[in-house]
Amino acid sequence: QVQLVESGGGSVQAGGSLRLSCAASGLTYSTKCMGWFRQAPGKEREGVAAIYTVGGSIYYADSVKGRFTISQDNAKNTVYLQMNSLKPEETAMYYCAAAGGTWYGGCLEVYEYNYWGQGTRVTVSS
Repeated sequence: QVQLVESGGGSVQAGGSLRLSCAASGLTYSTKCMGWFRQAPGKEREGVAAIYTVGGSIYYADSVKGRFTISQDNAKNTVYLQMNSLKPEETAMYYCAAAGGTWYGGCLEVYEYNYWGQGTRVTVSS
């Protein structure tokens, strides 16, 4: 049974930083990507950052390049998202996800992922 548990969300002022963690269990060798997504109220869920677990390639949404960093600690089965220079418009629920089913070749698309955490809320005030 796959479990993804996020932590590290909270409230920060614009320009501040947060580090999100995703503790994973039950994943198998078939997992292709680990990713972070976010969903603001009234908006669609969008990919923020992801790691291609097989080759180690990293992907970022254009809007977060240079400010966010995704990393993983295989010994701890944990994926992190370091978020710097946060903006008010980045207020959202942030979700960790794993792509362990049919894979279509991408790592930032919602449809690639079949396992999701419960989310952690990030609020950025101006």
